[in-house]
Amino acid sequence: MDLFEYQARDLFAKHDVPVLAGEVIDTPEAAREITERLGGKSVVKAQVKVGGRGKAGGVKLAATPDEAVARATDILGMDIKGHTVHKVMIAETAPEILEEYYVSFLLDRANRTFLSIASVEGGMEIEEVAATRPEAVAKIAIDAIDGVDEAKAREIVEAAKFPAEVADKVANVLVKLWDTFIKSDALLVEVNPLAKVASGEVIALDGKVSLDDNAEFRHDWDELHDKAAANPLEAAAKEKGLNYVKLDGEVGIIGNGAGLVMSTLDVVAYAGEKHGGVKPANFLDIGGGASAQVMANGLEIILGDPDVKSVFVNVFGGITACDEVANGIVQALKLLEDRGEKVEKPLVVRLDGNNAELGRKILTDANHPLVQRVDTMDGAADKAAELAAAK
Repeated sequence: MDLFEYQARDLFAKHDVPVLAGEVIDTPEAAREITERLGGKSVVKAQVKVGGRGKAGGVKLAATPDEAVARATDILGMDIKGHTVHKVMIAETAPEILEEYYVSFLLDRANRTFLSIASVEGGMEIEEVAATRPEAVAKIAIDAIDGVDEAKAREIVEAAKFPAEVADKVANVLVKLWDTFIKSDALLVEVNPLAKVASGEVIALDGKVSLDDNAEFRHDWDELHDKAAANPLEAAAKEKGLNYVKLDGEVGIIGNGAGLVMSTLDVVAYAGEKHGGVKPANFLDIGGGASAQVMANGLEIILGDPDVKSVFVNVFGGITACDEVANGIVQALKLLEDRGEKVEKPLVVRLDGNNAELGRKILTDANHPLVQRVDTMDGAADKAAELAAAK
């Protein structure tokens, strides 16, 4: 889960990373009181989860409270790279900035470790710095057990060649930023820029944080979710405990196991090329327990997508046998009908693995008018694509 800048700022403040004061608002007039509280001037910053806000006109200085209202009026409702601005942060203006740096911690999946990236050339995209001046970017692996103490922080500072006069202050920020990273179960914490100001202090002027959704059970993150931007189908699936991702296609996909579902997306996309470019409409992994209720929940989500024209249920029986899956499908359709849900979209079902023959027989005996059984994955994908194209 990616955080807005104001949420990252609040998280940094909680862990004593030096930040400027700021409050988030969604109405222009509220900018007046906050700006007055901040000393009469402020920075109005669009809150969108995308870079390049400044270049797009989403960050403006306000010299007076009235000007803050005007700037907030200008920015709220803006479209920045496809993201509509619903909130702005009214932030304290920074003292004179002398230098801008970059620091971050992230999960390095390729090397199965944590990584620190630091540079004395902050204020721009770190990818651009790495591409044009790779020697200006220090990358230091972080041991998951040892973490970042003062000694490790100083190693990072030295590797990135931070000026001696800010070395102690940057090292202190790194220790606190690591504390933020670990205690928040983050995948990324980034400060760009970490600014040296006229007083000699270093302050985090902007932050980016990505949290690990798998760790949400350990935290109270409900208020951090961007409910306004959430896809309603994905939100409904999450409430039902389903692993669902909405895609831009016409064939609804249900499978048991992420690997099988990913393969199903591929075969449906390939088959769809022969049927007018039909594509998968979603990723939905129902896991190992394909009970009637789980299957009903999955079908309810998929059938509620107006883009879906057909559904492909692709199951390989393992711990959950195919006869249980078949009974789940039959019972799920009945559950939906009993709920008053109108089921009209055709289902193509492919069962293989443990008790596949019995599962196929259950579907054949049920003889549901919307269910077609195809025994091969490629054949079922082709049939599902064909049915979607015909709608």
